[in-house]
Amino acid sequence: MESADLYTGSASRLAELFHDSLDALGTFESAQASDLPDDARALLAHNNHMTVTLEAFHNSLVDVEILAEREDDASYAREVLLRRQSDQSIVQFGIMRIWLADLTATAERDLRQRKLPLGRVLIHHGVLREVELMNLWRIHPAEHVDKHLGRSDTREVFGRTAQILVDERPTVQLLEIVGV
Repeated sequence: MESADLYTGSASRLAELFHDSLDALGTFESAQASDLPDDARALLAHNNHMTVTLEAFHNSLVDVEILAEREDDASYAREVLLRRQSDQSIVQFGIMRIWLADLTATAERDLRQRKLPLGRVLIHHGVLREVELMNLWRIHPAEHVDKHLGRSDTREVFGRTAQILVDERPTVQLLEIVGV
Protein backbone atom coordinates (compact mmCIF):
# COMPACT_ATOMS: atom_id res chain seq x y z
CA MET A 1 0.00 0.00 0.00
CA GLU A 2 1.43 3.41 -0.94
CA SER A 3 1.77 5.98 1.85
CA ALA A 4 -0.99 8.18 0.35
CA ASP A 5 -3.31 5.17 0.42
CA LEU A 6 -2.36 4.50 4.03
CA TYR A 7 -3.43 8.02 5.01
CA THR A 8 -6.64 8.16 2.98
CA GLY A 9 -7.71 4.56 3.59
CA SER A 10 -10.10 5.17 6.49
CA ALA A 11 -11.53 8.32 4.88
CA SER A 12 -12.07 6.40 1.63
CA ARG A 13 -13.79 3.48 3.35
CA LEU A 14 -16.19 5.85 5.12
CA ALA A 15 -16.90 7.93 2.00
CA GLU A 16 -17.56 4.77 -0.02
CA LEU A 17 -20.40 3.81 2.32
CA PHE A 18 -22.42 6.58 0.62
CA HIS A 19 -20.47 7.62 -2.50
CA ASP A 20 -18.56 6.04 -5.38
CA SER A 21 -15.24 7.27 -4.02
CA LEU A 22 -13.55 9.75 -1.71
CA ASP A 23 -13.31 12.10 -4.72
CA ALA A 24 -17.07 12.70 -4.39
CA LEU A 25 -16.24 14.61 -1.19
CA GLY A 26 -13.11 16.34 -2.46
CA THR A 27 -9.35 16.08 -2.72
CA PHE A 28 -7.81 15.12 0.61
CA GLU A 29 -4.25 16.02 1.61
CA SER A 30 -2.79 14.80 4.88
CA ALA A 31 -1.92 17.70 7.19
CA GLN A 32 -0.18 18.35 10.48
CA ALA A 33 -1.83 20.37 13.24
CA SER A 34 0.65 23.18 12.58
CA ASP A 35 -0.60 23.36 8.94
CA LEU A 36 -4.15 24.22 10.02
CA PRO A 37 -5.50 27.72 10.69
CA ASP A 38 -6.10 28.41 14.39
CA ASP A 39 -9.88 27.79 14.32
CA ALA A 40 -9.55 24.54 12.36
CA ARG A 41 -6.76 23.35 14.66
CA ALA A 42 -8.89 24.12 17.74
CA LEU A 43 -11.82 22.18 16.27
CA LEU A 44 -9.94 19.16 14.91
CA ALA A 45 -6.52 18.54 16.50
CA HIS A 46 -7.58 16.81 19.72
CA ASN A 47 -8.77 13.52 21.19
CA ASN A 48 -12.20 14.74 22.30
CA HIS A 49 -15.74 14.30 21.05
CA MET A 50 -16.49 16.70 18.22
CA THR A 51 -19.96 17.32 19.67
CA VAL A 52 -18.47 18.75 22.87
CA THR A 53 -15.72 20.63 21.00
CA LEU A 54 -18.14 22.19 18.48
CA GLU A 55 -20.58 23.22 21.21
CA ALA A 56 -17.84 24.91 23.24
CA PHE A 57 -16.30 26.60 20.18
CA HIS A 58 -19.64 27.92 18.88
CA ASN A 59 -21.14 28.56 22.33
CA SER A 60 -24.26 26.66 21.25
CA LEU A 61 -25.62 23.15 21.46
CA VAL A 62 -25.70 21.31 18.13
CA ASP A 63 -28.42 19.25 16.49
CA VAL A 64 -27.94 16.40 14.07
CA GLU A 65 -29.49 16.21 10.60
CA ILE A 66 -29.29 12.80 8.94
CA LEU A 67 -28.54 12.95 5.20
CA ALA A 68 -28.27 9.20 4.58
CA GLU A 69 -28.14 5.95 6.55
CA ARG A 70 -26.88 2.46 5.93
CA GLU A 71 -26.99 -0.68 8.02
CA ASP A 72 -25.72 -4.24 7.84
CA ASP A 73 -25.76 -7.12 10.32
CA ALA A 74 -23.05 -5.62 12.52
CA SER A 75 -22.91 -1.88 11.94
CA TYR A 76 -24.88 1.29 11.39
CA ALA A 77 -23.56 4.24 9.37
CA ARG A 78 -24.85 7.69 8.67
CA GLU A 79 -23.88 10.79 6.76
CA VAL A 80 -24.78 13.84 8.83
CA LEU A 81 -24.72 17.57 9.31
CA LEU A 82 -24.37 19.17 12.72
CA ARG A 83 -26.18 22.51 13.12
CA ARG A 84 -25.89 25.13 15.82
CA GLN A 85 -29.14 25.40 17.75
CA SER A 86 -28.62 29.15 18.13
CA ASP A 87 -29.03 29.96 14.41
CA GLN A 88 -29.23 26.62 12.55
CA SER A 89 -25.87 27.27 10.81
CA ILE A 90 -24.11 24.11 9.66
CA VAL A 91 -20.89 23.59 11.59
CA GLN A 92 -19.88 20.08 10.47
CA PHE A 93 -20.38 17.55 7.69
CA GLY A 94 -19.55 14.01 8.73
CA ILE A 95 -19.78 10.30 8.18
CA MET A 96 -19.77 7.83 11.05
CA ARG A 97 -19.89 4.05 11.25
CA ILE A 98 -20.54 2.28 14.54
CA TRP A 99 -20.38 -1.40 15.48
CA LEU A 100 -23.62 -1.88 17.37
CA ALA A 101 -22.57 -4.84 19.54
CA ASP A 102 -20.49 -2.48 21.68
CA LEU A 103 -23.46 -0.29 22.62
CA THR A 104 -26.01 -0.81 25.35
CA ALA A 105 -29.55 -1.39 24.12
CA THR A 106 -30.66 2.04 25.37
CA ALA A 107 -27.73 3.82 23.68
CA GLU A 108 -28.52 2.02 20.42
CA ARG A 109 -32.18 3.01 20.76
CA ASP A 110 -31.27 6.67 21.26
CA LEU A 111 -28.88 6.57 18.31
CA ARG A 112 -31.58 5.10 16.07
CA GLN A 113 -34.07 7.78 17.11
CA ARG A 114 -31.92 10.13 14.98
CA LYS A 115 -32.42 13.10 17.31
CA LEU A 116 -29.03 13.41 19.02
CA PRO A 117 -25.44 13.60 17.76
CA LEU A 118 -23.44 10.43 18.39
CA GLY A 119 -21.19 12.09 20.98
CA ARG A 120 -24.15 13.20 23.06
CA VAL A 121 -25.67 9.68 22.94
CA LEU A 122 -22.42 8.08 24.16
CA ILE A 123 -21.88 10.69 26.88
CA HIS A 124 -25.53 10.57 28.04
CA HIS A 125 -25.37 6.79 28.45
CA GLY A 126 -21.98 6.85 30.19
CA VAL A 127 -20.49 4.57 27.54
CA LEU A 128 -16.81 4.18 28.45
CA ARG A 129 -15.04 5.66 25.47
CA GLU A 130 -11.79 7.11 24.22
CA VAL A 131 -11.53 9.27 21.10
CA GLU A 132 -8.41 8.69 19.04
CA LEU A 133 -7.38 11.18 16.34
CA MET A 134 -6.16 9.28 13.27
CA ASN A 135 -5.38 11.96 10.69
CA LEU A 136 -5.92 15.64 9.92
CA TRP A 137 -6.93 16.76 6.42
CA ARG A 138 -6.67 19.79 4.18
CA ILE A 139 -9.57 19.31 1.76
CA HIS A 140 -10.38 20.92 -1.55
CA PRO A 141 -14.11 20.18 -1.29
CA ALA A 142 -16.25 18.74 -4.04
CA GLU A 143 -19.70 20.19 -4.69
CA HIS A 144 -21.37 17.69 -2.32
CA VAL A 145 -19.44 18.97 0.72
CA ASP A 146 -19.63 22.62 -0.32
CA LYS A 147 -23.39 22.34 -0.75
CA HIS A 148 -23.92 20.73 2.64
CA LEU A 149 -21.62 23.15 4.44
CA GLY A 150 -23.63 25.96 2.84
CA ARG A 151 -20.62 27.30 0.96
CA SER A 152 -20.34 28.62 -2.57
CA ASP A 153 -16.64 29.47 -2.73
CA THR A 154 -13.65 27.31 -3.60
CA ARG A 155 -11.81 27.83 -0.34
CA GLU A 156 -10.30 24.76 1.28
CA VAL A 157 -11.87 23.18 4.33
CA PHE A 158 -10.36 20.99 7.01
CA GLY A 159 -11.24 17.67 8.55
CA ARG A 160 -10.12 14.66 10.48
CA THR A 161 -10.53 10.95 10.68
CA ALA A 162 -10.84 9.52 14.17
CA GLN A 163 -12.03 6.43 15.94
CA ILE A 164 -13.79 5.93 19.22
CA LEU A 165 -12.80 3.03 21.41
CA VAL A 166 -15.51 1.63 23.65
CA ASP A 167 -14.17 -0.54 26.45
CA GLU A 168 -10.84 -0.43 24.56
CA ARG A 169 -12.39 -1.84 21.34
CA PRO A 170 -12.48 0.20 18.11
CA THR A 171 -16.23 0.82 17.86
CA VAL A 172 -16.76 4.00 15.84
CA GLN A 173 -15.04 5.32 12.71
CA LEU A 174 -15.44 9.02 11.97
CA LEU A 175 -14.82 11.44 9.13
CA GLU A 176 -15.49 15.00 10.32
CA ILE A 177 -15.22 18.12 8.12
CA VAL A 178 -15.57 21.72 9.26
CA GLY A 179 -15.87 24.76 7.02
CA VAL A 180 -13.85 27.30 9.04
